[in-house]
Amino acid sequence: MASKTLLPISMKHKRGAAIALDHSPPPPPPFPRSSILTATTMVVKGIENNDVSARLLSRSLSSSSSSSDEVKTVLPSKNGNAISQKKRRRRNASEDSLPSISNDNGDDDDRVHGDDRKFSSSSIGEDVRHVASETFLLTRLFLTMLSYLGIGYKWIIQFLALGCYAVMIFPGVIQVGYYYFFDSQIRRSIVYGDKPRNRLDLYIPKDSNGPKPVVAFITGGAWIIGYKAWGSLLGKQLSERDIIVACIDYRNFPQGTMSDMLADASEGISFVCNNISKWGGDPDKIYLMGQSAGAHIAACAIVEQAIKEAAKEEVSWSLSQIKAYFGLSGGYNIFNLVDHFHNRGLYRSIFLSIMEGEESLKRFSPEVMVQDPNMADAVKLLPPIVLFHGTGDYSIPSDASTSFAETLKKLGVKAEAILYEGKTHTDVFLQDPMRGGTDAMFEDLVGYIHANDPEARARDALAPPRRRLVPEFMLKLAHAVSPF
Repeated sequence: MASKTLLPISMKHKRGAAIALDHSPPPPPPFPRSSILTATTMVVKGIENNDVSARLLSRSLSSSSSSSDEVKTVLPSKNGNAISQKKRRRRNASEDSLPSISNDNGDDDDRVHGDDRKFSSSSIGEDVRHVASETFLLTRLFLTMLSYLGIGYKWIIQFLALGCYAVMIFPGVIQVGYYYFFDSQIRRSIVYGDKPRNRLDLYIPKDSNGPKPVVAFITGGAWIIGYKAWGSLLGKQLSERDIIVACIDYRNFPQGTMSDMLADASEGISFVCNNISKWGGDPDKIYLMGQSAGAHIAACAIVEQAIKEAAKEEVSWSLSQIKAYFGLSGGYNIFNLVDHFHNRGLYRSIFLSIMEGEESLKRFSPEVMVQDPNMADAVKLLPPIVLFHGTGDYSIPSDASTSFAETLKKLGVKAEAILYEGKTHTDVFLQDPMRGGTDAMFEDLVGYIHANDPEARARDALAPPRRRLVPEFMLKLAHAVSPF
């Protein structure tokens, strides 16, 4: 049986280290004993298996116990017998290169003399190698700690891919962010309800002549990181086509669960329907749109509203005010997505918590709800539904949209799914709009909104091409590394 490594820790500090403490913030609290024992066990097992990296980690753990004058380690030998090793702590190269400084007690023997070792390129090289080695070991330990915390390698890989993706689209993000915070045509954080995050942003066209069509937009974010500002690029580009956009914010998990998100979305839609005329919007030309998780929330909102209206309940807005519903890269049958999301890193336990347990999956699956025979009267009240989806989407497969559209058609609802070959979850919402020029999904969306307005369609035909925000090679790299 392998022996455990014993790491006694003293509160004393080396005198040389006290100088750094004079100009540095207080050190972080020590690791809990359980964390040290866990890391120690990992080291012992690795050494038993002759793991070189584990032996390096053993040295790092020994040197990190720098608060003691001595470190005693007990490691298993090849024949299974424990070998006790007693090591005196040594000054590292950076300590040797410090100028001569006396300690608090005035002892000369603990001074660090500058002439003990000459400053040379070789010492710099040793320092660089030391830093590189320590960085590698700490990174390895950090990743292992994440795995122990339940954050698996899928999340780690996704996180790294997200970092690369963010770098690739960063030039566009900066420009859109500047527009969002400084453009005078945006009315930010208008309060629509009394719950946390009950705010919305309005994107107003510069041309104020006549009432404008309105898009009430609910952003995505995996039900966890949704935020109204995510719709700023869409809001900017639609407002340039004389369309008002209202980006509705809502509570995310864990601040709220699906019922809260649904209530917030419905409250935001109600506000738009009843107040948009104050900002020049046409209350008879309101379109509802959602992207990703927002598409799911918006679809649930119209189904729930249809149920209320069919039951003659009192409501604050009506589906008759919604000209059409646009779903972009959404999922509409949650039963089919639980395992898919789990394999993608949104673990089953978390997702079911968001959806309030397995017993609530039917309620939050619009495709399943509309097939209930008791829903016949409610289904008749649904507005026309158009679902946009990229066939290269691996966050939510495009089958989610085609299946929902086919189900609605069988029930007599005017619905269609429009697919974009090879486009990923973010291509249709971020990369393509940042590319400039002509964007197929955007043109399809504007075409539906302006379908019965010949003057608007004439202006669309003469609209200048959109400006490119990100170089093409960076967008192609973003497409390649996108974790979505």
